[in-house]
Amino acid sequence: MTVYSFDWNPLTDQPHNVASRRERLLVHLRNIKSYLSLLPPNLKRLYPMVKLYYDYRRQLYQQPVAFDALGGVAVSPRALPAEEALTYLKELGVQRTLVRLPSWEREKLASYQDYIQTLRKGEMEVMVALLQNRDDVLDPARWEGFLLEVRDALDGLCRDIEIGHAWNRTKWGIWTYQEYLQLARPAFSLIKESGFRALGPAVIDFEFHLYPPVLQEIDFEPVTSLLYVDRVGAPENKQFGWSTSAKVALLKAMVDGATDKKRELWVTEVNWPLAGTGDYSPAAGKPNVSEEEQANFLVRYYLLVGATGLVRRIYWWQLVAPGYGLIDSRDKVWRQRPAYYALKTMTRILEGAQFLKVVPGLGSYCFLFGKKEQKIAVCWRHQGEQKVKLPFLIDQGITRDGESFSVSSSEMVISERPVYLFLRQEETEESGR
Repeated sequence: MTVYSFDWNPLTDQPHNVASRRERLLVHLRNIKSYLSLLPPNLKRLYPMVKLYYDYRRQLYQQPVAFDALGGVAVSPRALPAEEALTYLKELGVQRTLVRLPSWEREKLASYQDYIQTLRKGEMEVMVALLQNRDDVLDPARWEGFLLEVRDALDGLCRDIEIGHAWNRTKWGIWTYQEYLQLARPAFSLIKESGFRALGPAVIDFEFHLYPPVLQEIDFEPVTSLLYVDRVGAPENKQFGWSTSAKVALLKAMVDGATDKKRELWVTEVNWPLAGTGDYSPAAGKPNVSEEEQANFLVRYYLLVGATGLVRRIYWWQLVAPGYGLIDSRDKVWRQRPAYYALKTMTRILEGAQFLKVVPGLGSYCFLFGKKEQKIAVCWRHQGEQKVKLPFLIDQGITRDGESFSVSSSEMVISERPVYLFLRQEETEESGR
């Protein structure tokens, strides 16, 4: 049986799924008691979690939310040198980045240390995510040795360390939540005692039932999620009745309700894989989208999730990657994709702004922001396009990718591409009515 082997795929920056479906099924059947043991931690906190969920749903987009320090972009030493990464990150306008540290690359820790040090010298705030594989579960001393070396290498370079990665996917080497706890307990203690913040549990996708049993054992804060929604396409689409906004409300309710403690919530990984990139895409079939769709979805995800006020950080994975990154590195001359310019524009316009409210009654999404004395409306459609009569006067428009356009009236066509509309000062608007 090959289910315990580990095979890294450098094209997608994730492991191959080396076990066959039959092998995975057999191991899952052997672990049925572990899966059943997830029920009590969830059931005993069911009432507070359900109550919080409905509270958070009612509060969605009803209160002002600061948009400062929201966005980040992950970088990889495999993809580009730290100096080049810094240049791109600064052009994007982001101040936060994430670097993965694989446990199987202990011999490269010095180079990772240099990489992070360069990012820090460039005034970039760096978060580190620790990646595990099956050997760490089978050999705890190996994992603990890695933790000790990481502690020494990162001393003074970062504050936040995420423990483990996507462990609810078997290709990452962990088969049960108890196995994750075996890795996370010593890591949490060592990281906290060494003056870092220990983040987790880095569950991927819509599997929120894993949070209560973990958080009842380990006091993670901030709590992290790899909240992908790519398998349902647009972030407004629903999965089992939950849109992305509703998923965020449910996740925050289960995180806070698990132990009666309100915790800061971060999304530490999200992207949409790209059609036409072949083996570079980390997913097959439906999740793959066009570059145009990826750019639209990036902005809309950040807006829909950030404006809930329930998520404090969102990190895009990652800066350079042929199959899903903001930059395509397959040709000699690298190419910034539409999503790169979409993120750059959104960061430039909305960093430091405050979400104020949703403008109702338009048949389109319209989020209103305030930044200093300026009001900015961000508008888009879930599907298709529609001519909309907007309830305000507009001075200037900016496209998703940062191009200015003039607006001659308050009636305009809204499409799936978000647009930024700079509104006239309130007194000017009043006099024009």
